Amino acid sequence: MAEASDRVAHIQAEWRRERPDLDVSPQGIVGRLHRLAAHLTAELVAVYERHGLGEGEFDVLAALRRAGAPYERAPVDLARHTMVTTGAMTKRVDRLIAAGLVERRLAEGDGRRRIVALTPAGLEVIDAAFAEHMRNERRLVEQLSAADRAALEPILIRWLQVYEAG
Repeated sequence: MAEASDRVAHIQAEWRRERPDLDVSPQGIVGRLHRLAAHLTAELVAVYERHGLGEGEFDVLAALRRAGAPYERAPVDLARHTMVTTGAMTKRVDRLIAAGLVERRLAEGDGRRRIVALTPAGLEVIDAAFAEHMRNERRLVEQLSAADRAALEPILIRWLQVYEAG
């Protein structure tokens, strides 16, 4: 095990001193994951911002791009594919419409159903942003050795399945 001499280790030492009756070892994992997530999010958001996007807008454009041509989804499907409420989705879509990156229109063959679709400008933005995003993620994970990456991914998959199974 790597020597723990980071901020979390310091916090744990203080709690061990103040509350020796409690096992603070879980804080070593959860605290470090929480801190790491904040650092990683900052690194990811910086890329989105270079393309004029916030995290939510990137998420919507990416969900539309992943749908394949003609790059459209119903608003309820968009909310499901981005794991946000339909109210939050409406706000994101409104911002993207104002930026000219998506449009709302009636679904072909069903005049009652609306869809959200990438515009040509939106397709251009998400393709450029996603390519840079993947380069950035590669840079971030390459801070770990290949062996550490190979060991970490299945652990994270199993842990995440506890929360997302079903």
